[in-house]
Amino acid sequence: MIEKDAAPRIAAIDLLRGAAMVLMAIDHVRVFSGVPAGGPDPSIFFTRWVTHFCAPIFVFFAGTSAYFYGLAHERLARFLVARGVWLIFLELTILRVCWTFNLDFRHYEMAGVIWAIGWSMIALAVVSKLPLPAIAVVGLGIVFGHNILDAKVAAIIPTLDGGIGAALWKILYVGFSAGPIQAGPDGPVLVILYALVPWIGTMLAGYAFGRVLVLPPERRNRACLAIGVGAIVLFLALRGANLYGDPRPCGAKPPMPAFLSFLNTTKYPASLLFLLMTLGPAIAIMPLLERAKGAVARALTVFGRVPFFYYVLHIPLIHALACLVSLAREGHIDPWLFANHPMGNPPPPDGYTWSLPLLYGVWALAVVLLWFPCRWFAQYKRTHDAWWLRFV
Repeated sequence: MIEKDAAPRIAAIDLLRGAAMVLMAIDHVRVFSGVPAGGPDPSIFFTRWVTHFCAPIFVFFAGTSAYFYGLAHERLARFLVARGVWLIFLELTILRVCWTFNLDFRHYEMAGVIWAIGWSMIALAVVSKLPLPAIAVVGLGIVFGHNILDAKVAAIIPTLDGGIGAALWKILYVGFSAGPIQAGPDGPVLVILYALVPWIGTMLAGYAFGRVLVLPPERRNRACLAIGVGAIVLFLALRGANLYGDPRPCGAKPPMPAFLSFLNTTKYPASLLFLLMTLGPAIAIMPLLERAKGAVARALTVFGRVPFFYYVLHIPLIHALACLVSLAREGHIDPWLFANHPMGNPPPPDGYTWSLPLLYGVWALAVVLLWFPCRWFAQYKRTHDAWWLRFV
């Protein structure tokens, strides 16, 4: 039995989160580069696809971290509600400004991954007093069962115009595919990038997964391998059968090579196959990551120990670097960089779009620059115990 003051620190979690943070920056550089979010070109497709692992890892292991927090602290539910409200507030204020570099709050707000984590923490708080097996059943039931609604949702999307019912459908399941939520004829406008239901299930499943990680190392490694490989096999079987969990549409446009189409699962809202495709490999590799050494592992661990601090810093840094690139290339900062990114902006101006080498170069520079403040803050957290550190 784990004592309240002896919650473990699993090295593989820090490495996975650190890798997710680094990969996430690729996609966020892409936002300001004008490069499309995928497509039939393999180089562009995988520039986007490799970042799909980030949100599931971020959300799932946020649930696991909550489990560990509950081992070492009282009042878990109270903490989860407070942190959840804080994250939602930051998403709609500070992070919104970092994405857009404008103050046009009336006409654009975005509910992104930090919003989803905040609401998922509040949902976890609601069920946190239940027995752990019950939380696992609820979480896995949502992850595996929410795609049953797909046919119904497809039928009602054309009817979702206004009202509380339409807003709830968009927030909980449909997301931006049914249009933004708009209060009145002239805003405010809320674009739902991360519909909540799949991510709530993911966080609850991650919370239950914490019990696996407190097993003795050999049993833990066997369990991680079995869960991870099982998820991969199930993904391959369901995707191959093309029956449930995110069936591939016929006549998809633009047409894709078969292999790319096989991997092109739905993130918005996150389908069962999307979650199996991303979380399966992440969990399966955990035993190997526990033994990882070297400079790369140490650097990723630094990022993984302060993931939210990294997240808050990396968006304005990447946005500022994009402004510098525009200044160097065009002699001025393109006004497009002050539009409502990443969901309310128009297409990039003619001739603006970056090459992939430039995109990856800016990404590498951003990661190097982020390492220094993240290393400092990780050390600060290790040597200080102020209450506010739990919220950063």
